[in-house]
Amino acid sequence: MIQIDQITFTYPDGTRALDNLILHIPRGVATGIVGANGAGKSTLVNHLNGWFMPGEGSIRVNGLEINAGNLERIRKCVGLVFQNPDDQLFTARVYDDVMFGPANLGMDRREAEASAERLLREFGLWEVRDKPPAHLSHGQKRFAALAAVMVMNPEVLVMDEPTSDLDPRNRRKLIGLIATLPATTVTVSHDLDFIWETCTAVCIMNAGRIVASGPARELLSDRALLELNGLELPLRLQGS
Repeated sequence: MIQIDQITFTYPDGTRALDNLILHIPRGVATGIVGANGAGKSTLVNHLNGWFMPGEGSIRVNGLEINAGNLERIRKCVGLVFQNPDDQLFTARVYDDVMFGPANLGMDRREAEASAERLLREFGLWEVRDKPPAHLSHGQKRFAALAAVMVMNPEVLVMDEPTSDLDPRNRRKLIGLIATLPATTVTVSHDLDFIWETCTAVCIMNAGRIVASGPARELLSDRALLELNGLELPLRLQGS
């Protein structure tokens, strides 16, 4: 589903965030991207629907190369939930934010409205659908941003730190939801217990490269590998 071949990316200040990175993700696989701060995780996932373009190398999603001419098709296929929901929610009402994508993609309005209502109810946001997003709690904003992407039924769902600001009950709700998704998922998170529960594969990043990849529970149980890359065992394993 996702083929990333030898991409590089350098910020205007000269920081080289991705360095000859190679990553292939099969269709339908839930993949976690983990690494210490500054490893390049958010920079990587911001490439997956064309928010950033690589300086070198190529990215293909479902066989379609990410370039300026294909952005509309790519963004129909890849839904990106930003790390900060305030970067994603911008209209006067929660409901309008959720319906913005379907309206711009030309989706059937009745189907989109039915999907929006289902998601807002599932996320406990139906009663606040007419409120400005700025009046929501951080956790509510997180779910509103997720609903605004999921309503478009993307083939690939990319989430950057999705458990930030979630209380334990809503974190558990999100885990249950992700387990039922048919989409290929890519999740960046420092919450390694969340990755343990939601991902079957893991890629570890360091200094802009993928330094290890494989079965999630195998890599997340490798104390030496994690510590070498600035990480610690998931909390569930720290007493082992």
